[in-house]
Amino acid sequence: MAEHASIEKFRAALAEKGGSGEIVVLPDSVHTAALAADALGCEVGAIANSLLFDSDDKPVLVLTSGAHRVDTAKVEATTGPLKRARPDFVRHHTGQVIGGVSPIAHPTPVPTFIDPWLRRYDVVWAAAGHPAAVFSTTFDELVAMTGATELEVE
Repeated sequence: MAEHASIEKFRAALAEKGGSGEIVVLPDSVHTAALAADALGCEVGAIANSLLFDSDDKPVLVLTSGAHRVDTAKVEATTGPLKRARPDFVRHHTGQVIGGVSPIAHPTPVPTFIDPWLRRYDVVWAAAGHPAAVFSTTFDELVAMTGATELEVE
């Protein structure tokens, strides 16, 4: 079976950025951090959720531990106003769909912030450009590939 085009694009971006992780395609029913953690056999906190926000019509990506919820009021002190991004906004700025937004492989760089809680895990799993695909990485590799700034999100 051929690999989905969005996963192929992600795979190329991962290689270009020197990422060393494994890409895994999970069952379609894995659509929450908790379900992904169960499928991967890891703690939910090791899942890096990629949440794209709309900040005055500019994208802001927050990579947060699956164990956390983003306190937007707290994050706005650093990023400026945030609102939930519409599906077309997400697609326009990432080239990906909600549920599959990866930390990389966007048409243009997106300002990115990362939850320092993810540093607690030797292996972190994040979306690989498709709702059913994830990849393994480390906190430091994720920061290096994205240029993310550490930010307490909860």
